[in-house]
Parts: sequence; C-alpha cells; structure tokens
Amino acid sequence: MAERTDVEETTVGGASGPMEARPAPPVGAGELGARVGVELLEATPERVTGRIPVIGNRQPFGALHGGASCVLAESLASIAACLHFAARGGVGVGTEINATHHRPVTDGWVTGTATAVRLGRTHATYEIAIADELGRRVCSARMTCVYASAPPPARASA
Repeated sequence: MAERTDVEETTVGGASGPMEARPAPPVGAGELGARVGVELLEATPERVTGRIPVIGNRQPFGALHGGASCVLAESLASIAACLHFAARGGVGVGTEINATHHRPVTDGWVTGTATAVRLGRTHATYEIAIADELGRRVCSARMTCVYASAPPPARASA
C-alpha cells in the first residue's frame, strides 16, 4: 500500500482544539472540469474564480454550450464549499443548481466567480456570475452544497 502524501494539518474541534493529520479535501475541478478546461484563478471558502475556453465547449451552431457554463458554475461552488467544510474534516456535496443563460458567446474565454451567499454549519450557498471577456454577463447560477464526511484516503493496489 502506498502512503498518501497529500495530508494537511487541520484544526479539529475549534480554534483551540487539538491538531490531527487529515487527508486534504479533494479540491479541484474533477474529471469533467478537466475535460471542459476549468482553470482556477482564485480560491477561498468565500469566493472562487475560474475560467473555461469557449472553443471546445460549443454547441453544433457555434455558441458556448449551456452545460459547459453549468460545469464551470458547479465546479467553482463545489470547490468553495469543500474549502468551507474542510475545517470540520468534511467536503461539500452539491444538492441543487440552477442557471439562466443570458447571451451567446462564440469564442475566447468565459470567467466565473462563485460568491458565498450563506456559509452555514451544514449548508453553503453560492451565487455564480459568468461573464465573457468584455465583462458581459453570460450566465447567472446559484448552487447549494451540504456538508458530507470526507471520503477515506484512496489506497493504491499492490
């Protein structure tokens, strides 16, 4: 069995509680986010910003696919929620997302910013604004995540 090296120190039991080693939360855009090309630009529990290229994520008639905007929105909010819940040894799991697509975009990049609306003990809600390179709003989304226990560390097979 291989030993994990991505272990970080996190406070357990409050700011004055004992420190114990816990696996780092699985924070990242995941396989689907990688396929659409999510690039993270900023990440805190309160605000996460990232972008995706339009080319490679278009519908057959040339406009950015709404599903790609949703992948960006969900990736950013999920990363923020994982950062929020990491202090308690958990992760954020999406339970609801909605999106309104305002205008088509045919090239360049779109940038999304997930901003916390509410950071609670068991729920975190984010508003995600996605804009084109001229700063025009392309999509507005909202996502709610709930606290879940972090999955156990992956074990390498022998």
